Amino acid sequence: MTDRILIIDFGSQVTQLIARRVREAGVYSEIVPFQSAESAFHDMKPKAVILSGGPASTTEMGSPRAPKAIYDAGIPVLGICYGEQTMCAELGGAVEAGNHREFGRAYIEVKEKSPLFEGVWDIGTRHQVWMSHGDRVTALPEGFRVIATSEGAPFAAIADEARRFYAVQFHPEVVHTPDGARLLRNFVHGIAGCAGDWTMASFREDAKARIRAQVGDGKVICGLSGGVDSAVAAVLIHEAIGDQLTCIFVDHGLMRMNEAEQVVSLFRNHYNIPLVHVDAADTFIDALEGETDPEVKRKTIGRLFIEVFEAEAKKIGGAQFLAQGTLYPDVIESVSFTGGPSVTIKSHHNVGGLPERMNMALVEPLRELFKDEVRALGRELGLPEAFVGRHPFPGPGLAIRCPGGITRAKLDILRQADAIYLDEIRKAGLYDAIWQAFAVLLPVQTVGVMGDGRTYEYVCALRAVTSIDGMTADFYHYDMEFLSRAATRIINEVKGINRVVYDVTSKPPGTIEWE
Repeated sequence: MTDRILIIDFGSQVTQLIARRVREAGVYSEIVPFQSAESAFHDMKPKAVILSGGPASTTEMGSPRAPKAIYDAGIPVLGICYGEQTMCAELGGAVEAGNHREFGRAYIEVKEKSPLFEGVWDIGTRHQVWMSHGDRVTALPEGFRVIATSEGAPFAAIADEARRFYAVQFHPEVVHTPDGARLLRNFVHGIAGCAGDWTMASFREDAKARIRAQVGDGKVICGLSGGVDSAVAAVLIHEAIGDQLTCIFVDHGLMRMNEAEQVVSLFRNHYNIPLVHVDAADTFIDALEGETDPEVKRKTIGRLFIEVFEAEAKKIGGAQFLAQGTLYPDVIESVSFTGGPSVTIKSHHNVGGLPERMNMALVEPLRELFKDEVRALGRELGLPEAFVGRHPFPGPGLAIRCPGGITRAKLDILRQADAIYLDEIRKAGLYDAIWQAFAVLLPVQTVGVMGDGRTYEYVCALRAVTSIDGMTADFYHYDMEFLSRAATRIINEVKGINRVVYDVTSKPPGTIEWE
């Protein structure tokens, strides 16, 4: 990856989208918080820098700034929203706080030609963009000119062509700016001169070389969860080092219908990867029986997973490395923007406590990738589409889709309902249009009538959301015929359910999972 773009994060909620858009243009990008931007800039030696938006005001004492070194390096710089404001403030312009709020859709008018607009926008045309700012630039630094304006931002887009410095008050990274991705493509290709040769094929070969260099002739163990991330990591590592890798699949009895069998078959039969299959269902379900607190459920599952995994790893013996399917959002979100504590919404089930306890080094070949890139890599590696395109599934499994006390009987009921629901989604051709869909068995029983007899059985909630990255989500808008068909099948075929409801909560305020 010879061409790299550095994105300096000033705390915007959508900074990840900048990286995604740049990568979609075939150019590798990394995000760093502004506090560590100078060292990252010197280490990375990028071909260009993008300054993100953020919640601060450049008019306040001590507000974040970009390192002076990036302006002196002779490389292109693009400022977005707060990035435009800090660029102007640092280079001799002026920013004014006050009643300049512009939130949501706005329209800008193109005033001048610019390489940023080449082939996208012409002089005199108006275009929809997405604004989210309270301050605005009121005076430009020397060398800059206005190339587009909006009603609330007279300096909506500015340029210093000589130094290849550009800035926009709007957010080109969000889908609400329809041409934004093309503008970013102009910046990284036309202005920064990046080749756009970062592909999953090139990443695959580069990652394999790095795995071999790190591991040498050592042994690696990988914990399979049944999800896409750990599966892709395992197949990639196996391509790199062969039988030096052993996978451990801990079946906690909280998987979906036939899921454990599918995972074992894929790795043993299709890829012939050494696999230890541990049936620990009794251990997990016995410990969870009757537990109602969702945090206790998650922590119990996490603790037991570590104990079982650690015991199996000792049996293998001599492994110096632990492989994990850590993704780039995990890496970004592990660095607090403010350096302060953040609220824990949910404890996440992972094997993060293992390396310290087991004295093993981590192998994380996917830590530079977003979720959609992992899926693309899975296809590049030849994983079956039915596996690569699967909806996300939480580590604690069905335990957090069964609010209230856990029992084997309730898990069996939920497993059947979930299988029917997903079957109906696939039959309707909706599976790939939905980010995640699942059934939830509520701790509520209601009176029903079936065959002229009274029933008193559980309520099943159906959930389906659309999302880009899981950070925000909207409920899927089914037609009522689909919901009627799915509900009828569940009530008729699953003994123990007599009522079905549909969850129409978005994220926020809800989370995607119920617990």
